[in-house]
Amino acid sequence: MIISLRSALLFCAALSASSIAPAQAGPLEEPTLPVESATLPHVVVPELLGQDAEPELSAPADVAPESEITESALAIDRGADLAVKVASLRDSDAGSRELECLATGIYFESKSEPLTGQLAVGKVIANRANSGGRFPSSYCGVLFQRGQFSFVRGHALPSVPRASRQWQTAVALAKIVDQDLHASPVGNALFFHARRVSPNWHLKRVATVGNHVFYR
Repeated sequence: MIISLRSALLFCAALSASSIAPAQAGPLEEPTLPVESATLPHVVVPELLGQDAEPELSAPADVAPESEITESALAIDRGADLAVKVASLRDSDAGSRELECLATGIYFESKSEPLTGQLAVGKVIANRANSGGRFPSSYCGVLFQRGQFSFVRGHALPSVPRASRQWQTAVALAKIVDQDLHASPVGNALFFHARRVSPNWHLKRVATVGNHVFYR
């Protein structure tokens, strides 16, 4: 009985030792790192969208802002007829002080003229502004130069009926002149007068358009 009990105890001890002995790593195995010392790869996870939502995409770097895209989409065909260009650009607001001055000059000097005549008057104002020092270097400066335009009184532009078609046409022509969107028969003319008068200027006559005669 004693021998049997001893044998049973030895058998149990041997069984316990074999079940808890740790496994030995081989020479080619790498030790397992603790969780806190491991570095996980960075994975970008997109935000979840609702069933009806659409992803918000950023514009590529070479794509112009929406305002610039809209502006370029409204670009005028330079080969189009003058009347077509005017119809596309009519507006009650000139958009800037300088264009306001140019449009005002066109309106008061030639609003009853054909489109080519109004364009020619605007061209003279622009030619003066770009004359390189002979005249003021801005449209407003040209208009306010003493004794040049009879409709100018003091240092303020006269009021205009902004809702009228004639004013909106003048605005369109100011934009066309400013952006050089249409050629004018008066070329580089710097002066003009009504056909009903004869100022006897000793200048080179460039062209006659409508009721105005243009000179260089």
